[in-house]
Amino acid sequence: MAAPHHPHIVVHAPALDGSRRVTEGDVTLGLASHLDDVIEILRLADLDRVEVEESDLIDWQGGGPDDWPGLTEPEP
Repeated sequence: MAAPHHPHIVVHAPALDGSRRVTEGDVTLGLASHLDDVIEILRLADLDRVEVEESDLIDWQGGGPDDWPGLTEPEP
């Protein structure tokens, strides 16, 4: 009996603009500029049961779910 397939999601290291590519295997699921984008990309790929910030199914490269360099809050 084969083991159940678990997706292997990679949130790649940030690009120069701070965006991060999200892939499953060789398939690009989307481009995220914020953690909310990652959640939406996974929802659209029917992977919304994955706990984005805590799942061991997600490989965060170049920083974790709180690391979005190049994207800053506007100055007041």
